Amino acid sequence: MSFLTVREMRLADCERVSGIRIRGWQHAYRGLMPQTYLDGLSVAADAERRRARFGQGGGSVVNLVAEQDGEVVGWAACGPYRDGGTATGDAELYAVYVDPDRLGGGIGRALLAAAVERCPAYPRMRLWVLKGNAPARRFYERAGFRPDGAEEPFEVDGVPVPEVRYVRTLGG
Repeated sequence: MSFLTVREMRLADCERVSGIRIRGWQHAYRGLMPQTYLDGLSVAADAERRRARFGQGGGSVVNLVAEQDGEVVGWAACGPYRDGGTATGDAELYAVYVDPDRLGGGIGRALLAAAVERCPAYPRMRLWVLKGNAPARRFYERAGFRPDGAEEPFEVDGVPVPEVRYVRTLGG
């Protein structure tokens, strides 16, 4: 049995995290977004953007990676809730992605738990998920998140892919 650790992301992890994120999009959003869009996603371009932004956010954004057998197998990011630039006092889970070859092994749960632990001062954590992404919605619901009724229009290459907002009360 291999040991899973969750740690702070390092600059050297950017390429692997981008690979996990892009493969995660291509796996999770197949049939929900135009395939041409998903096929056109670039790990190299994503990694370049990620390296350029790494360490920004004044310490308020937390990037975590899950590591198993010396390999980064998942990534999560959280920080202050983004509501059009208005501070709400809530946390937001910006992302959780697991290498599609490693789904179902508890990596996502470990990353989500670690992200929640990093937000003890916040009363709530919010997140946005594609309305049609039933597996992700079940994942978040099992972790105590509930839809709060908010929806956002989101469009990819002219195709609507609406998002719904979930919320979970924290210790804050």
